[in-house]
Amino acid sequence: MGTKRTPKALSKKPAAKKETLAEKQARAREVIRRLREIYGETKCFLHHRSPFELLMATILSAQCTDARVNMVTPALFERFPDARKMAKAKMTDVEKLIQSTGFYKNKAKSLVGCSQALVEKHGGEVPGTIEELTALRGVGRKTANVVLGNAFGVPGFVVDTHIGRLSRRLGFTKHLDPVKVEHEMMEIAPREDWTEFGHLLISHGRARCISRKPDCLHCEIYDVCPRVGVTVSTERPSKVPGEISGKSLR
Repeated sequence: MGTKRTPKALSKKPAAKKETLAEKQARAREVIRRLREIYGETKCFLHHRSPFELLMATILSAQCTDARVNMVTPALFERFPDARKMAKAKMTDVEKLIQSTGFYKNKAKSLVGCSQALVEKHGGEVPGTIEELTALRGVGRKTANVVLGNAFGVPGFVVDTHIGRLSRRLGFTKHLDPVKVEHEMMEIAPREDWTEFGHLLISHGRARCISRKPDCLHCEIYDVCPRVGVTVSTERPSKVPGEISGKSLR
């Protein structure tokens, strides 16, 4: 009988030593390049046809899946297609339409209150600066960056659950606070890639780098990820089917 083999540890993690900012920036560019090859062109996961619809959908997405929001918004926007209509809506009517997104009473107040401010202060249009957006009810930096990046083409680094988790696992930040993660990632990733990088990290967080059990064995960015906080005890094959070969960072 053969002896039982003990699973070997994965190969040595990269970035064991303290990285310089330049080294992190080079690694970030490589991560972006590979994720683009895997996921192709990415875009906002919330369905929308206008800045107003995106703003409302993003407010609804708090503590709710994008898929659920996309199920709710068609009926919501058919009833209230713009800020002027939403500003005059009865709270109970809005609550009924968005109930399945959770925390619907507070979200209804945010949708209506935000729309009233859009009408009173911005002529019913969604403003295009982070200062003006974050002054609206229910709008924080995350929501503002989603709108700026996807509706106005203004680069912004959105930090949601997936992006925060992957940013830490990739060793780009140690922070838990979303605003601190945002500012640190903005130093590391090229400005023109901020919005797209967020979409790519969300895609990878859903497909590979899931919260409780990341699929490091088949991960396409395995060799450029220090896997901070991840313990995997299965041997990595020398060649994973379908893996994209990375270029040297040197």
